[in-house]
Amino acid sequence: MMLTLLISGPKQPGNDIDVYLEPLIDDLKSLWDGIRGVYDAHNGEYFTLRAALMWTINDFPTYGNLSGCVVKGYKACPICGDDTPSHRLKNGHKICYIGHRKWLPINHPYRRQHAAFNGKPEYGIPPEPLTGEEVLHMVENSDRVCWKKKLIFFDLEYWKYLPVRHALDVMHIEKNVCDSIIGTLLKIPGKNKDGIAARLDLLNMGVKTDLQPEYGERRTRLPPGPWNLSRAEKREVCNSFYGMKVPEGYSSNIKNLVSLQDSRLLGLKSHDCHTLMQQLLPVAIRSVLEKPARYAITLLKGYVQNRTRPEGCIAERYIAEEAVEFCTQHLSGVSTVGVPSSQKMGVSKPLSGCTVSVVDQDLLNQAHLYVLENTEEVLPYIEQHMIHIKTAYPKFRKRTKWLQDNHNSTFIQWLRFK
Repeated sequence: MMLTLLISGPKQPGNDIDVYLEPLIDDLKSLWDGIRGVYDAHNGEYFTLRAALMWTINDFPTYGNLSGCVVKGYKACPICGDDTPSHRLKNGHKICYIGHRKWLPINHPYRRQHAAFNGKPEYGIPPEPLTGEEVLHMVENSDRVCWKKKLIFFDLEYWKYLPVRHALDVMHIEKNVCDSIIGTLLKIPGKNKDGIAARLDLLNMGVKTDLQPEYGERRTRLPPGPWNLSRAEKREVCNSFYGMKVPEGYSSNIKNLVSLQDSRLLGLKSHDCHTLMQQLLPVAIRSVLEKPARYAITLLKGYVQNRTRPEGCIAERYIAEEAVEFCTQHLSGVSTVGVPSSQKMGVSKPLSGCTVSVVDQDLLNQAHLYVLENTEEVLPYIEQHMIHIKTAYPKFRKRTKWLQDNHNSTFIQWLRFK
């Protein structure tokens, strides 16, 4: 069910939105009790229609208005409640939430990493999500640390039993993430998340200490991070976006959203951000990626045999490689059935009787001269020796073969006393 709600006035109602939702709640109660006399044209009979609201779909601020939960501050997670992992940034003056590794498997390698996250390993377990009955008990008993009101949806008798009552709109989240990534890569004023405050907060957490601000007499310099692009790289990324052509209806005309003079993207809609994040951005930035990232992308690209199913091809190739590696390790010491063992598997066992061979001095000199002439450090001495021969024998300076033969026979002895 989609509800179009028109609210008059210069300001939104905020937490008082329940006043506008009362007609909807009355209709939902009627649908839950059942509406008699609904005609089924397929079966040709009348039946009692019943319906229930599964969940609401909205952005996070509206999530707070509809659920009555606090969506900012130290306890801003409606699911975790009092167990929300939050941290206040001293220089950024914001509350950040950096405890997401709790939801990873207990043996996941990310849990032990600290330099890539907040400077600390994570060994905690995820908190239990609050059920509808627990939330109703908290708001009815005025235990409102995280809750501002009793939600009007609890007037529906089945609402407290739903495992998921409110869902977030992915398009809103994806647009916010896309704006932050594009703004940071292209250093767009007002959308760039990299600044002095962010670097100082990283320094306070003991993360990326090599990126701390460098204070000078006139200005403060920020060392370039892996995400910072030079002017030429930003121009190259924008030119990539500017030259992209997509089928009609696939997305907006990206060419009209690119400002080549300022090296920035303007007027991105939600669907444009979705297309950029999922398909276009990896193509645009691949030319400015570091070598390890380009190597990994090239490796994954080689796994794709069916372009309509790239994820499936990569997954199947990984499974095949793991199976082959497992079989190789498991069967490394197992003898093959039906295949005779090799006669050359013995260690330090001669294949036949020994034959003594003596290398004469001429062959040794030829091998020694070959090694010297193919050593880069000896090349200047070779030139000096050729000049020495031409000076000592001026009559033969134009006879190349004689000079080369004399060089081959005397260079080793000459170099030994040099």
